[in-house]
Amino acid sequence: MTTPQTSIVHPERVRFWRRPFRVVRENMRVYLILNAAAYGLALIGFVAGLLFPDLVAAKAAGLEADGTGELVRWLFNTPPLFALAILGVNVFRLSALTIVLPSLIVPFAGLAFFGYWAVTTGITIVQTTPAGWVAMIPHSLTFAIELQAYILLLLGAFLIGKYWLLPRTAPAKNRRQGYLRGLRQLGLLALPALVLLIIGAVWEAYSLRYLVGPLGQLLL
Repeated sequence: MTTPQTSIVHPERVRFWRRPFRVVRENMRVYLILNAAAYGLALIGFVAGLLFPDLVAAKAAGLEADGTGELVRWLFNTPPLFALAILGVNVFRLSALTIVLPSLIVPFAGLAFFGYWAVTTGITIVQTTPAGWVAMIPHSLTFAIELQAYILLLLGAFLIGKYWLLPRTAPAKNRRQGYLRGLRQLGLLALPALVLLIIGAVWEAYSLRYLVGPLGQLLL
């Protein structure tokens, strides 16, 4: 028999899942600015790629030279492994090494590194063949999902830098406490960011494998 005590969900457990969204609400202005900056920088790179095709060719050559192109072709026919590889790159290389780790050492450093990544990625997604542009139809959703995950992490990186340099805004008594407060905020934001990265990786792997072919037959 279920007692009233066991049938009630503990309020702290409910609030825990709402905390990341509360962090976003409390910093909505910064969140919107980061959105505009991230999409804007990617758009700048995209336009640069359209205007200067040599940049696109150079990026494509770089991907082939470092083995990325060969790895993608090898994983393409196995969506589960492809999704896992995408998730690994997005979590460790882009999220951890590009955004989070630099921001833990130098305030706001991850924002600068991500800005460079956004511009170069905008160049990379410019296509040179009709089939490539067809692939961009499902891939554009992938890009939007993953970019939102990175923006959440950027918000966390911003808060670490802000609370670290200006602990009174935390509020905190000193910079150490401000740093730890920012770190907790980043940890909360990392949860929905990870969910978005998982969704983005699965969608990217399966959409490129199963949607691009039918779309190409329909549109080309």
